[in-house]
Amino acid sequence: MKFDKRLTLKILVGSVAAAALPTVALRLLTPDRLSIVAGEGAKQKALNGPQTTGRAYRNLSEPSHKIVSDRDVAATMRDGTKLMVDVHRPAEPGRYPVLLAASPYPRQAQDLGAPLGFIEAGNTEFFVPRGYVHVIANLRGTGGSEGTFGFFDGQERRDMHDLVEWAAAQPWSDGNVGMVGISYFAMTQMEAAVEQPPHLKAIFPLAGTFDLYESASHHGLVSTAFMTPFLAMIGMTSKRPSSFWNGWGLDMVRRALGIPAVHGRFATFDGEAAMAGIKVLLKLHHDPMPWDQLWRDIVVEHPLRDAWWDERNLLPMLPRVKIPTYLGCDWDNVPMHLPSTFTAYAALTNAPDLRVAMLGDHGLAWPWESLHVETLAWYDHWLKGRDTGILEGPAFRYILPEAGPDWRAAKAWPLEGLTYWPLALRHDGALADDEGPAGERQLMALGQGLVREKRSAIDPPATLTWTTAPLKADLDMVGDIELQLDATSTASDTAWFAYLQDVDPAGAVVTLTAGYLRASLRRVDEATSRIGAPALPCRAAEAVPVGEVVRYRIPIAANARRFRSGHRLRLLLASDDQDPTVPALLTYRHASVGTSSLNTVRSSSRLLLPVLGSA
Repeated sequence: MKFDKRLTLKILVGSVAAAALPTVALRLLTPDRLSIVAGEGAKQKALNGPQTTGRAYRNLSEPSHKIVSDRDVAATMRDGTKLMVDVHRPAEPGRYPVLLAASPYPRQAQDLGAPLGFIEAGNTEFFVPRGYVHVIANLRGTGGSEGTFGFFDGQERRDMHDLVEWAAAQPWSDGNVGMVGISYFAMTQMEAAVEQPPHLKAIFPLAGTFDLYESASHHGLVSTAFMTPFLAMIGMTSKRPSSFWNGWGLDMVRRALGIPAVHGRFATFDGEAAMAGIKVLLKLHHDPMPWDQLWRDIVVEHPLRDAWWDERNLLPMLPRVKIPTYLGCDWDNVPMHLPSTFTAYAALTNAPDLRVAMLGDHGLAWPWESLHVETLAWYDHWLKGRDTGILEGPAFRYILPEAGPDWRAAKAWPLEGLTYWPLALRHDGALADDEGPAGERQLMALGQGLVREKRSAIDPPATLTWTTAPLKADLDMVGDIELQLDATSTASDTAWFAYLQDVDPAGAVVTLTAGYLRASLRRVDEATSRIGAPALPCRAAEAVPVGEVVRYRIPIAANARRFRSGHRLRLLLASDDQDPTVPALLTYRHASVGTSSLNTVRSSSRLLLPVLGSA
């Protein structure tokens, strides 16, 4: 018989699980879902992650309902295409407000409880007992839904409008619809909002990217370490039938993962752990269409912003959003959703009662369960008309990492009282107020196919660092960051990767945030840019003038941090992040530009650091 590694692995896992935790015991440990309640109360399944932004709420819905589920329900779109949904609702007859979650991820696995990066629709056992219908839908071409997946295209927006209106018209619905979920689930929330379905009353899109180019290509540098496994993962899971997800094997896993001692261990499963799980799926089979075509569109066929990307950019449409919107992200989500949180915030000019929550370490873990009490306070207010206190106090709330667990509040972003500290990239490797004598430093990027086993001892380094003197007092940084880089290159194109780091007195380094730029896509729209947030259209490539000094305005993703007294700030610069010595936030790396180049950085370069108070 042919040796099948995957089958053998399944058998081994099943055997171990069966021996260690027999099915009967698991069912005793995890009672029937009909009576399960998740939350913060006594005898409730605990939720991982912070649950509020530090405020105490009132008049919140109490868990008084049991759960029933209608699976594999067909929702018909305006063109006749049927999307498959699972409906989780209170067992008691009646009409209830609806929380809709939609994505290309398997809806049947959203209750699996595993620390996987596609379990992000929210906890059904929290929302339904409190009097909400939790509808989880699969987009076209995924999870049994008809049609072809279009990846954030215009058809997907129209489907979101139709899904909202379908949910509002069902016999278990009272006509009030909100939406939940993070990441892609957050993206579909904003897609629905720009289409303005009349029954959509509010949204809560945490950790979303609303311009696909921002997540797939970081100013011209394609994020292949994410996009490649992401599309393979959706392609692999999209054809699995409901019987696969609801069979006895995964049901056994589902129950095991629900054991409190096991579930609690996932509280710190962040983006890096989620990505590791997704990358495992790269080796499994998926159909080439449409997944490999979408990969080609992103990586090969549309390197510049064009009509293909414009169809997938909601930012120009965000002024259409006229319903209450609650944005948020974690400060760690640098290469994916963090930048879009702020571009969306600036574009939501007509959204009433706009709110933001910026979370600290492990603010968003998998499966997504954080801020559920905050979400409940939001929707109890907007969908049930309860006075919960969710609108009281300043609209922008944030954690300042390394400054303690307390939430801080501000009226708006950027914060008031912000000043920029210009730090010179000195020729001696110091990062300081004073440039000192003019000078320069060099790094060398090597392309592919050089038939060279390793770098030579005489080669310039692949990275450069500039470091401040130890801080004499605590320094609070909150805001957009910009690197103004004066440099020459021996190639007509290169890349810039800039990382801001915190170095403690013992020399331990924490990489906080990063900025990315393909040199040929450096042109800035000065009419719409501001310090710390230069607008880079990326619509036309312009060769780098070899040997000439060019000023690059490189946006570094906004962040927050208290740099402690005695710590040092460090800027690390590279021209290729394939080198393992270069940081990879969330394990993300980028397709190489491919040129070999000697790049020279002038001491006239400046790092503009946003600080509260004076530096």
